[in-house]
Amino acid sequence: MSSTPRTARGRATRERILKTATDLISERGIAGTSLDDVRAQAQVSKSQLYLYFPDREALLREVAVSTCDGVIDTQADILAEFDSLPGIERYLTALVELQVALERPSGCPIASLAGQLAGQDEEARLILAAGLDRWEAGLRAGLEAMAARGELKPGADPALLATQTLAVLQGGLLLSRVRQDTTQMRVAADTVLALIRAGLVEQPG
Repeated sequence: MSSTPRTARGRATRERILKTATDLISERGIAGTSLDDVRAQAQVSKSQLYLYFPDREALLREVAVSTCDGVIDTQADILAEFDSLPGIERYLTALVELQVALERPSGCPIASLAGQLAGQDEEARLILAAGLDRWEAGLRAGLEAMAARGELKPGADPALLATQTLAVLQGGLLLSRVRQDTTQMRVAADTVLALIRAGLVEQPG
């Protein structure tokens, strides 16, 4: 378990180590990132590194927490709009544009870490699963609000729609990264939109 510094200076050092590790792992992957790499890039001593992160596993778990927080925080504002058809369209467009804006489509950081960590560290797997749960909960909250307003058909299940939405988006993010083709994400977004449209109550006229 990593320790929480008591001083502002200590907290800044710990945060620098964590950000450095998160950035390096995002760029190089876990296998390509050593503790010495992190220490050198963060400009800290071995004693400082081990003071805040007693071992590699502790640091990787904190990277998982940081990665999940980053993904959720980045889309917090647009995810809050996932409670109407126009808002859903804006949300999906924003996800596509995020990949398009990158020099190379990077996919989902949570899924990327999961592919490297989930089979090796159960605690890390649970952290990453909780991150995806938070993402899905945001989708579900918006769909439940639409259901409460009578905008979804009686048979439409907001929880199932949220799971389907996340699954399709994750597929689009993965294909965009592997194929280096952002149209894959556009296809996923269009699929989600069609799925949700199918569950909407038809408006008169």
